Amino acid sequence: MAGGQSGSRGWGSPPPLLLARGLGLLLLLLPRPPAQARSLRFVILLYRHGDRSPVKAYPKDPYQEGEWPQGFGQLTKVCPGAPTLGLSRVEGMLQHWELGQALRRRYQGFLNASYHREEVYIRSTDFDRTLMSAEANLAGLFPVEGAQSFNPNITWQPIPVHTVPEAQDKLLKFPLGPCPRFEQLQNETRQTPEYQNETAKNAQFLEMVANETGVTDLTLETAWNIYDTLFCEQTHDLPLPTWASPQTMQRLRQLKDLSFRFLFGMYQPTEKARLQGGVLLAEIRKNLTWAASASRHPKLLVYSAHDTTLVALQMALDIYNGEQAPYASCHMFELYQEDDGNFTVEMYFRNDSTKAPWPLALLGCSQRCPLPDFLRLTLPLVPEDWEQECQGTSSVADTEVIVALAVCGSILSLLILLLLTVLFRMQAQPPGYRHVADGEDHA
Repeated sequence: MAGGQSGSRGWGSPPPLLLARGLGLLLLLLPRPPAQARSLRFVILLYRHGDRSPVKAYPKDPYQEGEWPQGFGQLTKVCPGAPTLGLSRVEGMLQHWELGQALRRRYQGFLNASYHREEVYIRSTDFDRTLMSAEANLAGLFPVEGAQSFNPNITWQPIPVHTVPEAQDKLLKFPLGPCPRFEQLQNETRQTPEYQNETAKNAQFLEMVANETGVTDLTLETAWNIYDTLFCEQTHDLPLPTWASPQTMQRLRQLKDLSFRFLFGMYQPTEKARLQGGVLLAEIRKNLTWAASASRHPKLLVYSAHDTTLVALQMALDIYNGEQAPYASCHMFELYQEDDGNFTVEMYFRNDSTKAPWPLALLGCSQRCPLPDFLRLTLPLVPEDWEQECQGTSSVADTEVIVALAVCGSILSLLILLLLTVLFRMQAQPPGYRHVADGEDHA
């Protein structure tokens, strides 16, 4: 992943050691070092960007893009007069700076006090808000000290954040696509009783919202756009229209959470995981395995992404709490080496800046999960060949039938064409006609 490319050589994406099914066995066969105190060896962080302006306005929205200083979808800074550390009014840049400081306190003694490029690798999606969130976070995580200061008036230093163009991002921007099988699963999800019941139950409500907003064809899957816009406006103290009552906002929020389940759960969740969150999980597994086996490796790998990234991963791991990941929330993977030399994985989720991160545990494992067990339990969620699995579920026999029918159709078309050609020529030459060769009399 050096240079930001998933799967290439580098700290962000180490070279594969063995096939996925052999990772657990490899770890069991590794020589054990002498007994030592339990120690943190490696950390992977996945966080959502900070507070932002709406991604777009609805047709009848009184607040269009000109209302926002940097336009739509941009990370926000502290508004004049707003409290600097109040949970509800901390704006995007400060939220991530504060998260960076919290991470500095958590990993004090593990990370160097100053930035060292050998220790840290940061990758972001190619969006202004995620790139800027990563930069603000790093400002809090690695405050400038001593020789790293390049100007006494600037308490900040540039730290590289890697990315790839949005169209090429097959790691962090969800839902991943194009993927025909995932689209087929979405269509099948729409036919489930749960989806049909929710559609019927919310039909009148969605019609009311569509009339008030001017949005056509509003569905369970697109209602989140309305909620997101209204939420951003409300968060920034813009008065909402009278129809957007607290009850309406609550119901829109429920539909927003439902849209996440539609995408990554509700129906065939394991297969959806393999096509979505399991792709990122595969990269995380590979990095944990590499850190447990390599003598030299970075200490910290950071992904700066979106709420859908967190939901896709957590739903794949079956640890999703059913609610949208808040701004600057952070999922942590911590790899420890125990005093007997074995490795364990611990997961935490920081979704509230006033509380300690919540410990998370895989189903079938303790919160301090042995690395071989973590790999074994997550293996069914990881695609063996994402491109192939995305092509659908047609069997080999079905493919052979399709090919045979295509060949027969082509042969039949050629025969028909040949027959028509012969008939045309027969009709063009009436009985008794004789071609006159060049040089003969034409009398």
